[in-house]
Amino acid sequence: MLYSESFLPSNYSRLGSFYRLADATIVGGALWILVQLNGFGWSDLYSLVAASAIGLFLFFGQAYDLYRSWRGASIRQEVVRVLLVWLSVLLGLLFLAYATKSSAEYSRRIILSWFVVAPFSAIMLRGAILLILGMLRERGINTRTVAIVGARDMGARLAHTIIDAPWMGLQPIGFYDDRKPAGERPLVDEPVQILGDLDNLIEHAKAGGVDIIYITLPMSAEARIKKLISKLSDTTASVYLVPDFFISDLMRSGWGSIGELPIIGVFQTPFYGVDGLLKRVEDFILASIILPVVIIPMIFIAIGIKLTSPGPVIFKQHRYGLRGNKIEVWKFRTMAVCEDGDEVTQVKPGDYRVTRFGSFLRHTSLDELPQFINVLQGQMSVVGPRPHAVVHNEIYRGLINGYMLRHKVKPGITGLAQVEGWRGETDTLDKMEKRVEYDLAYIRNWSIGLDLKIVFLTVLKGLTGKNVY
Repeated sequence: MLYSESFLPSNYSRLGSFYRLADATIVGGALWILVQLNGFGWSDLYSLVAASAIGLFLFFGQAYDLYRSWRGASIRQEVVRVLLVWLSVLLGLLFLAYATKSSAEYSRRIILSWFVVAPFSAIMLRGAILLILGMLRERGINTRTVAIVGARDMGARLAHTIIDAPWMGLQPIGFYDDRKPAGERPLVDEPVQILGDLDNLIEHAKAGGVDIIYITLPMSAEARIKKLISKLSDTTASVYLVPDFFISDLMRSGWGSIGELPIIGVFQTPFYGVDGLLKRVEDFILASIILPVVIIPMIFIAIGIKLTSPGPVIFKQHRYGLRGNKIEVWKFRTMAVCEDGDEVTQVKPGDYRVTRFGSFLRHTSLDELPQFINVLQGQMSVVGPRPHAVVHNEIYRGLINGYMLRHKVKPGITGLAQVEGWRGETDTLDKMEKRVEYDLAYIRNWSIGLDLKIVFLTVLKGLTGKNVY
């Protein structure tokens, strides 16, 4: 469903302002209360951290769409959004503390307590509001009547979503469609019936019998959609276009414009403009935090490689990076050979080329640690599609549709495919197709929150893999 905040009723902006004020009060108030309870005097240092946290929370809250309309949201979605926002705030505060060397100036007990109390309070506030709104809406209070234009697959999908969530306060009154039946029509035997054609809908809307109209007609029905929207402009109903499956399945599809002409993105990167800057800042912060932590293990790994097999410590291999440009990816050497040419054979179980110490590094993904240097160099991201050897790219780009779209973003140290279990050897085309499917899903759905979730899952379960040899 595509709409912009400028088309939302004015009360949505007022509610958004209320929630921003509430969040700022919670974040700053929780810290102030904890300082008082622990017998410390409030100082400029705590004012600074409170102001920084409030600013970061509101910034990331806007980035994660935390202040949109809540009609249609679930408590689980709200909890996830609040936690992702707060996790982003913590990363920002930790980076500031590291950069200014000021962490020792604060009480660890107060700060750690605050890290727990603030998000818990924000979640409880949202839970209480959603609970109250849900109870009211299930009893018919603060509800909106809904008409669905199009009684086929997309309309049925939308109707099921509404019916299964009465707490959203949306009451579907029926379908309207003037197309001739083409096979089985959805929901024929269910409470939501086909009430008539588009002329009937216009009459119903003019009489004030419907609050919201969702148009689920396909793109091929452009003329009918324009005609319908023109006629609905003579009503007070809110009208939304629901894109069909063709548009929904496009990679990172979205509305844009060239001058005064509206356009729809088909294949595009999510990292243009502000999002690209956010991604780069995220990579820099994460790499700057992680590298000092792993530098000591990296030294011991380098010593272990030198003691267990002859050859260089670092293995450098050319891969495709952003826009298909070649980059040099660093890894700890895990094999007795350094292959980087026209023939690169994937590692298989019991592969004689893998050293004993190298096998341990590969199973635990510790061989990837030098790639944080690639991240600081700007060649890679912490999260993104894993880079493949150049020769493998040339093979699979001709076998898998959309394969090269992976390179509309920087390759990553970890990715969605890896945390979903598609890591290691891809000895069949099906396995590579599945990995590419997850890579493209990551690009379509990218957000800072998704990146942080993948990093968390990588630490939690990504250090081992059944397909890694």
